[in-house]
Amino acid sequence: MALLQVHEFPDPILQQHAMPVTVFDDKLRQLAADMLETMYEERGIGLAANQVAVLKQIVVVDVMAGDEDHGQREPQVLVNPKIVAASGETAIEEGCLSVPEFRAEVPRAEKITVEYQDLEGQPQTLEADGLLAICLQHEFDHLRGRLFIDYLPPLKQRMVKKRLAKLARMPA
Repeated sequence: MALLQVHEFPDPILQQHAMPVTVFDDKLRQLAADMLETMYEERGIGLAANQVAVLKQIVVVDVMAGDEDHGQREPQVLVNPKIVAASGETAIEEGCLSVPEFRAEVPRAEKITVEYQDLEGQPQTLEADGLLAICLQHEFDHLRGRLFIDYLPPLKQRMVKKRLAKLARMPA
C-alpha cells in the first residue's frame, strides 16, 4: 500500500467531476486500499478519489476512524455511488482533508439510501443515518466537484475561499 497526496483547496482537481468506474480489477482494489491507508494516516473519516487526483467515482469511509480513532475499523468502499432516497434534515460541523483548518455546519439529509457497486462490481444498497449519512453525502459531493464550503452563504464563502487561497500560497 502507498500513501497518496491529498489535494487541497484551491487545487482545480477538486472542482472536476469523477467518471464512472467501468473496470473492476486489481488496480481498482489497490486504489481503494491506498485511499483507506491515506485516510487513516490523515485521521479522516472519508476520502473521495478526486481528493487524491483520481477522477473515478470511488469513495472510502470509516466513521470509526478520525480524531477519535481507537484502532476499531469499519472501512467501506463505494464505487459509482448514488443517493436514491433521502429524508429529514440535519447539520453538524464538518471538516475536510482538502480544506484544512476550517469547519462549518452544512445542511444534509438525515437518512439516505445509497446504491453502489462493491470492488467486484456487484450492486449493493446501503441505508445510512447519523454521521455515516453525513459523511457519505460529503464524499459524494466531491465526486461532483463540490466542497462543503460551497454550501456557505455567498459572502462567507468568498471570505473563506480567499483566506484558504492565501494560506495555500504561503510557504510551508
